[in-house]
Amino acid sequence: MEKYQEIERSIIKKYRKTIWTKFVKAINEYELIKEGDRIAVCISGGKDSMLLAKCMQELYKHGKRNFELKFVVMDPGYNPYNRQVIIDNAELLNIPIEIFDTEIFDAVAGVADSPCYLCARMRRGYLYKYAQSIGCNKIALGHHFDDAIETILMSMLYGGEIKTMMPKLHSTNHEGMELIRPLYLVKEADIIAWKNYHDLQFIQCACRLTENCSLGDAGGGSKRQEMKVLVKKFRQTNPHIDMNIFKSVHNVNLQTIIGYRDGEKVYSFLEDYDK
Repeated sequence: MEKYQEIERSIIKKYRKTIWTKFVKAINEYELIKEGDRIAVCISGGKDSMLLAKCMQELYKHGKRNFELKFVVMDPGYNPYNRQVIIDNAELLNIPIEIFDTEIFDAVAGVADSPCYLCARMRRGYLYKYAQSIGCNKIALGHHFDDAIETILMSMLYGGEIKTMMPKLHSTNHEGMELIRPLYLVKEADIIAWKNYHDLQFIQCACRLTENCSLGDAGGGSKRQEMKVLVKKFRQTNPHIDMNIFKSVHNVNLQTIIGYRDGEKVYSFLEDYDK
């Protein structure tokens, strides 16, 4: 059995409960894939997007829906070493990638205020545009369960609002395009366990502009990293806290909400209080 076949088998067998079942549940529960979809699976070179690619391959082989897949790598200006790591891992995992080049890192290099935010927006835009150019109607990203609850906490603690990372959303700038997150219910710890079990070495951060971001080093100091530490402490206190955070945005009690907004419209509980 080839290495990639062992890896594929482990997703279905050894990690069936922690990865495969949750992946399939997200696909079904959030209606992420429909008949006739042509999906660009976006690969950054990290563990999450590489696992996503393998799960999507397995779903294509064993699933009942009629859809197509493209495996896309956008190079925002990686150094040659990191680019080669992505190519080598794709070959090892039997993922037929196609790479397209951009100059995003160069474009944000001189930006002093929130270069990471600008970089993320530019990357998303380029992915939508390229996916659309090859006939895709959806892009799939490798965000997972932990990304979702970290976003909830960041929004509350630093944004002063309750907002989450949606399992899917329509593009506002690219008509007819949609973003999906099939790993939405998969925990990061289980992705790491899968990676370590097969002794796989992925790029964790390939940002050319940050010194401490390199192969095997996730860096630190960001608000998201701060949330990761906070969630870890929560789990040590009570292993169910992370799921309760996640469930909270699925189970909003509008009778106890002071206010909310829907687009430009802002609602206050006072509007109905005396009715």
